[in-house]
Amino acid sequence: QVQLVESGGGLVQPGGSLRLSCAASGFIFSTYAMSWYRQAPGKERELVAGITMSGGTTNYTDSVKGRFTISRDNAKNTVYLQMNSLQPEDTAVYYCNARSTVVVGVNYWGQGTQVTVSS
Repeated sequence: QVQLVESGGGLVQPGGSLRLSCAASGFIFSTYAMSWYRQAPGKERELVAGITMSGGTTNYTDSVKGRFTISRDNAKNTVYLQMNSLQPEDTAVYYCNARSTVVVGVNYWGQGTQVTVSS
Protein backbone atom coordinates (compact mmCIF):
# COMPACT_ATOMS: atom_id res chain seq x y z
CA GLN A 1 0.00 0.00 0.00
CA VAL A 2 1.01 3.63 -0.37
CA GLN A 3 3.14 5.02 2.41
CA LEU A 4 4.87 8.31 3.02
CA VAL A 5 6.92 8.21 6.21
CA GLU A 6 8.44 11.45 7.47
CA SER A 7 11.34 11.57 9.90
CA GLY A 8 13.91 13.99 11.20
CA GLY A 9 11.76 16.37 13.19
CA GLY A 10 12.51 17.45 16.71
CA LEU A 11 13.38 20.30 19.02
CA VAL A 12 16.04 22.75 17.89
CA GLN A 13 17.24 26.13 19.09
CA PRO A 14 16.76 29.26 16.99
CA GLY A 15 19.43 29.42 14.32
CA GLY A 16 19.79 25.66 14.25
CA SER A 17 19.25 23.15 11.46
CA LEU A 18 17.23 20.04 10.81
CA ARG A 19 16.94 17.70 7.86
CA LEU A 20 13.57 16.11 7.21
CA SER A 21 13.22 12.95 5.16
CA CYS A 22 10.16 11.40 3.56
CA ALA A 23 10.44 7.79 2.44
CA ALA A 24 7.88 6.74 -0.15
CA SER A 25 6.62 3.31 -1.09
CA GLY A 26 3.70 1.74 -2.91
CA PHE A 27 3.73 4.00 -5.98
CA ILE A 28 6.06 5.04 -8.79
CA PHE A 29 7.93 7.78 -6.98
CA SER A 30 9.63 9.18 -10.06
CA THR A 31 6.28 10.10 -11.63
CA TYR A 32 5.17 12.21 -8.68
CA ALA A 33 5.90 15.82 -7.87
CA MET A 34 6.80 16.08 -4.21
CA SER A 35 6.16 18.84 -1.72
CA TRP A 36 6.55 19.73 1.91
CA TYR A 37 3.72 21.46 3.73
CA ARG A 38 3.48 22.64 7.30
CA GLN A 39 0.72 23.44 9.73
CA ALA A 40 1.21 25.50 12.85
CA PRO A 41 -1.30 25.43 15.72
CA GLY A 42 -4.39 27.43 14.84
CA LYS A 43 -3.24 28.03 11.27
CA GLU A 44 -4.03 26.54 7.90
CA ARG A 45 -1.69 24.09 6.24
CA GLU A 46 0.70 25.92 3.92
CA LEU A 47 2.98 24.87 1.10
CA VAL A 48 6.63 25.22 2.10
CA ALA A 49 8.53 23.81 -0.87
CA GLY A 50 7.98 21.71 -3.97
CA ILE A 51 10.11 19.78 -6.42
CA THR A 52 9.36 18.34 -9.84
CA MET A 53 9.64 14.67 -10.82
CA SER A 54 13.21 14.94 -11.99
CA GLY A 55 14.27 17.37 -9.31
CA GLY A 56 15.16 19.95 -11.91
CA THR A 57 12.80 22.63 -10.64
CA THR A 58 12.06 23.70 -7.09
CA ASN A 59 9.88 26.36 -5.53
CA TYR A 60 9.61 27.83 -2.05
CA THR A 61 7.30 30.00 -0.06
CA ASP A 62 8.86 33.41 0.49
CA SER A 63 9.41 32.98 4.21
CA VAL A 64 11.82 30.06 3.75
CA LYS A 65 13.70 31.13 0.62
CA GLY A 66 17.44 31.07 1.21
CA ARG A 67 17.04 28.95 4.37
CA PHE A 68 15.35 25.74 3.23
CA THR A 69 16.34 23.39 0.43
CA ILE A 70 14.17 20.63 -1.00
CA SER A 71 15.78 17.73 -2.83
CA ARG A 72 14.95 14.20 -3.89
CA ASP A 73 16.67 10.92 -4.59
CA ASN A 74 14.57 8.90 -7.02
CA ALA A 75 16.81 5.86 -6.55
CA LYS A 76 15.93 5.86 -2.84
CA ASN A 77 12.30 7.01 -3.25
CA THR A 78 13.00 9.77 -0.77
CA VAL A 79 12.48 13.50 -0.62
CA TYR A 80 14.35 15.76 1.79
CA LEU A 81 13.95 19.17 3.32
CA GLN A 82 17.12 20.77 4.65
CA MET A 83 16.15 23.53 7.05
CA ASN A 84 18.78 26.04 8.17
CA SER A 85 18.59 29.18 10.28
CA LEU A 86 15.42 27.94 11.89
CA GLN A 87 13.22 30.44 13.68
CA PRO A 88 10.39 30.03 16.19
CA GLU A 89 7.88 30.84 13.45
CA ASP A 90 9.01 27.68 11.65
CA THR A 91 7.47 25.61 14.44
CA ALA A 92 4.83 23.35 12.93
CA VAL A 93 3.97 19.84 11.92
CA TYR A 94 5.64 19.20 8.58
CA TYR A 95 3.91 16.95 6.04
CA CYS A 96 5.18 15.27 2.93
CA ASN A 97 2.90 15.29 -0.13
CA ALA A 98 3.06 13.31 -3.35
CA ARG A 99 1.08 14.48 -6.37
CA SER A 100 0.73 12.30 -9.44
CA THR A 101 1.75 13.85 -12.75
CA VAL A 102 -0.03 11.05 -14.59
CA VAL A 103 -3.45 10.89 -12.96
CA VAL A 104 -5.12 14.18 -12.10
CA GLY A 105 -6.21 14.49 -8.52
CA VAL A 106 -4.14 11.71 -7.01
CA ASN A 107 -2.45 12.95 -3.86
CA TYR A 108 -0.87 11.16 -0.94
CA TRP A 109 0.06 12.54 2.47
CA GLY A 110 2.40 11.45 5.20
CA GLN A 111 1.50 11.43 8.87
CA GLY A 112 3.62 14.48 9.68
CA THR A 113 6.66 15.18 11.82
CA GLN A 114 6.82 17.84 14.52
CA VAL A 115 9.41 20.59 14.28
CA THR A 116 9.76 22.84 17.31
CA VAL A 117 12.13 25.80 17.33
CA SER A 118 12.62 27.14 20.82
CA SER A 119 15.32 28.20 23.21
